[in-house]
This record gives sequence, C-alpha cells and structure tokens, in this order.
Amino acid sequence: MTKFKFYTIFLISAILVGCGTNPFTGKSTLALVPNSQILPTSFQQYNQVLEESDVIEEGEQAQMIERVGYKIANASERWLAQNGYPDYTENYKWEFSLINDDQVNAWAMPGGKIAFYTGILPIAENEAGVAAIMGHEVAHALANHGQQRMSAAQIQQAAGAVGTIAIGDDQQSQQLFATAFGLGSQLGVMLPFSRKHETEADEIGIKLMAIAGYNPEEAAKLWQRMKENSGGGGPPQFLSTHPSNDSRIQNLRSMTEEAKKEAAKFGVTSFE
Repeated sequence: MTKFKFYTIFLISAILVGCGTNPFTGKSTLALVPNSQILPTSFQQYNQVLEESDVIEEGEQAQMIERVGYKIANASERWLAQNGYPDYTENYKWEFSLINDDQVNAWAMPGGKIAFYTGILPIAENEAGVAAIMGHEVAHALANHGQQRMSAAQIQQAAGAVGTIAIGDDQQSQQLFATAFGLGSQLGVMLPFSRKHETEADEIGIKLMAIAGYNPEEAAKLWQRMKENSGGGGPPQFLSTHPSNDSRIQNLRSMTEEAKKEAAKFGVTSFE
C-alpha cells in the first residue's frame, strides 16, 4: 500500500469511525483518542502543575473555589442523570485548586481537573462570578473538548500528509502547499473549532451555574468586567481561539432565560 493510500484511508476512517456524542448537544464529536488514554495523562499533568505552583489550600478563597466547583459538578451530574447519562462521569475525579498567581485565568483538564488563579478573582467579583467561570471550565471537561482538539490535530496532520504526498517530489510546490495548508487549516478550521468550543462551554456552563443555584445573569456581567479589564483590546475574532468579548456578552445575555428555564426543571427558581 502506498503512503498516499494509507493516509487517505486513515483520514476517511478517522472521520467516519472516530466519533463520540456530546450529551449536552446530542451532536457527534471527534474522539480518535479514547479517554482511557487521555485521563491518566491528564491527572498526571494536573498533579505536576500543582507540585510546581503555589497552591492555596486553606482560607475563604480556597474554600469558595471548592464549594462552587462541587456545586457545579453536582449540578452537571444531576443533569446527566435526568437526561439518560447516569454513568457519564464515573471515571472523572473532580478537583478544584486555587493557585496563587496574578494570571487572569482559569482552566480545565480532561476528567474534571480545574485550576483557578487568584488573578481572576477580583474580576469574578463575587461567588456568582466564580460560578460563571467554573461552569464554563466544568463544561469544557464534560464536553470532552480536550479530546476533540487532540483528534482534530491528528486529522489535520494526516490531511497535510495526504496533500504533500499527492503533490509529489517538487520541493517548491510542497513548500507552497505546506504554507497555504497550514494557514488555511488554522484560520479556516482549527481556530473556528476552538471558538465553537468556547461558545459551547458558555452555553453549557450558564445552565449548570443556574441549576447549581447561581444567577445566570452574572455570566454576561462577568464578561463585561473581563472586557473592561482587557481594555477592550485583543486580536480580531477570526485570528483568535476565543470569541470576542462583545460576542460572548451578547450570547450570554441571550442564553440567560433559557438557563433559568433549565434550572426550573430541577426545582431551582431563585438564585444567589
């Protein structure tokens, strides 16, 4: 079998077979790398970050991060159980850590490992603001966005190999193709893919924070503060891994009432 046929078959098979399902959207997702491989590595990397960081383990702020985190995680598990996915998080190991660092950031790793930096807390401003961030990060973990990014990168690599082989031995043509393919796939596929994940995490997260009892109206307010903190700057949206602040604010405002309706299904009609 030629290299061209091999990579072509791999690419087609990956797209047709390597799929999972996002329980929150019902849509197919890329899942070339199984969670059985991803989660042990994720847990190991998370522990390594904690070992190399100044983790705050005591005090009101650390307690708040854990409290909010578990409330959001419990809300997600209630939603999953009610919607036919009672065992979805059986291999997750929820953990919520506060790191003493001025970065305005929080992140999630596959399997329920979440980190907050103290630098983002002033912008969160209150516990509901923390819940908006936490809902977003928990949503990333639940929607397997890390798995999808790894899978998309594999497909991108295979597609590039197919194109290079098809061109032949002309080095100049190969170089031109590599440049055009790299730029085109990044701007046309990978960055929109990442922005889609961010919007999806916002949509899932705002519902989870509402089910957990936090006012979903705080999500748009949080991003208004994030915009003010950044000075309203940033690259054009098409060059960014994230939607623009204005897009997020508008989207979150439009999602607020739906989040309240979702919370009402779980008997939650008043919010913190």
